[in-house]
Amino acid sequence: MFIKAIEYIGKKVKGPIEEIGLLLVLFYSTLKLLITPPLEMKNILKQMLDIGVNSLPVVLITAIFTGMVLALQSYTGFKRFGAEGLVGSVVALSMTRELGPVLTALIVTGRAGAAMAAELGTMRVTEQIDALETLATNPIKYLVVPRFFSGLIMLPCLTVIADIVGIIGGYFVTVIMLNANVTTYMRMTWDYLEMQDIYNGLIKACFFGAALSLIGCYKGFYATGGAEGVGKATTGAVVISFMVILISDYFLSAWLFE
Repeated sequence: MFIKAIEYIGKKVKGPIEEIGLLLVLFYSTLKLLITPPLEMKNILKQMLDIGVNSLPVVLITAIFTGMVLALQSYTGFKRFGAEGLVGSVVALSMTRELGPVLTALIVTGRAGAAMAAELGTMRVTEQIDALETLATNPIKYLVVPRFFSGLIMLPCLTVIADIVGIIGGYFVTVIMLNANVTTYMRMTWDYLEMQDIYNGLIKACFFGAALSLIGCYKGFYATGGAEGVGKATTGAVVISFMVILISDYFLSAWLFE
């Protein structure tokens, strides 16, 4: 009975440990090839366009309405205590430190991370990746490195835009719709917002971009089982990326903003 219990636990633990090992190996190979010239600049620019520019509309919409609803709820709550002047600082700090990087990462994961897993998974099950190896082309260098590098670069860029748009949305609701004092709003925003808040938010965005790109590429790169396997890989990439982003967000916040 004891031996069977050990075997059962071993079978359950074996799969996740193997996946973590493969992911770490892929991460090491990606970093090694990233600093090994030449870089696939054509593929990198293509992926930057897909991950960054094509994700911009949904990021803008999400950021502006996040800033607006945050300002609305904050104003409603603070009005009970006569602290309406703090709305600007709350919106700015919330967007730069937390909501900007996290929401942007979740949006890009749902859009670009899933696309990475689906595209690479399709290439795997149709043996296109094997064909690259036959042609003496390193598939990690050609497929994974451009996506990883693009995610690492474009997530902070999107986060900066999301921060600005979110703060503008908060200004619109607080000053234009609720007729708050514009001087107080602007002064409270700039008095309490520090550059460290922005920098630390961008550090989180870099980590999220690297994580979602690596996980999306990993799930697609090692997909098996035909069309069904590609679907599972895509779903797994999104779910795992969401979990990694939300869990790591706490630890990064505890480390950066202590």
